[in-house]
Amino acid sequence: MKIIYCGDVVGRAGRDVVLNNVDFLKNTYKIDLFLVNVENAAHGFGVTPGICRDFLQAGADVLLTGNHVWQQREIIPFLDSCPFIIRPLNYPETLPGKGAVEFQLANGKRILVTQLLGRLFMEAVDCPVQAIDKLLKNYILGKNIDAIFVDVHAEATSEKLSLGYYLDGKVSAVTGTHTHVPTADFRLLRKGTAYITDVGMCGDYDSVLGFEIEEPINRLSRKYTGGRLSVSKGKGTLYAVLIDIDDNTGLSKSIQQIVL
Repeated sequence: MKIIYCGDVVGRAGRDVVLNNVDFLKNTYKIDLFLVNVENAAHGFGVTPGICRDFLQAGADVLLTGNHVWQQREIIPFLDSCPFIIRPLNYPETLPGKGAVEFQLANGKRILVTQLLGRLFMEAVDCPVQAIDKLLKNYILGKNIDAIFVDVHAEATSEKLSLGYYLDGKVSAVTGTHTHVPTADFRLLRKGTAYITDVGMCGDYDSVLGFEIEEPINRLSRKYTGGRLSVSKGKGTLYAVLIDIDDNTGLSKSIQQIVL
């Protein structure tokens, strides 16, 4: 089983570079599941139902979000009505949307896709360990589920690494998002879980995390935060990971980085 996961899509540059390459990626790598993080797809903050539909119609299978999931108000009812978008699992269960989805592939195999939100330097949310433990009580990798994909949307690299090792052998893959900077530590952990600290973003890299550089420089040099962040309008670059999962065990055989 092969999976591609595209990192945080930032603005139009990120949308275009992913949408224009979905067919190429699927045909080139012969993948079974295409995942995209869309939480910054609408002007750099949140995502709209229309943008979600664009990705799903283009061939994305499941959309993931993050801490900006609530920023476009019209997305809130869509989180309940669309079966192929998730928000972080460790938000309170009473909030709209769902934190995990089971996706059935064309060959009948099933993969669980879920997302955790970090707590270090982030907003207050429920414990990610308790949330994932509660979810995984219902699944045994390679037995009643063929693969389990976990995205950790977090600021601190130490938190992502800790969760990676905590889940090693229990899930197929643990990938990090949110910091918009791709890391070079993609590898298989000791017990066979694929891991990367941050997939990177899909957007204009001649920027500060996908935004025009002037306002971040003003905030750094003048300590003035009254200006508005504007999404960078240059050419987008796509960062993703390709994960190959053993069909029998549900553990990973390889992980590699994709850059377009």
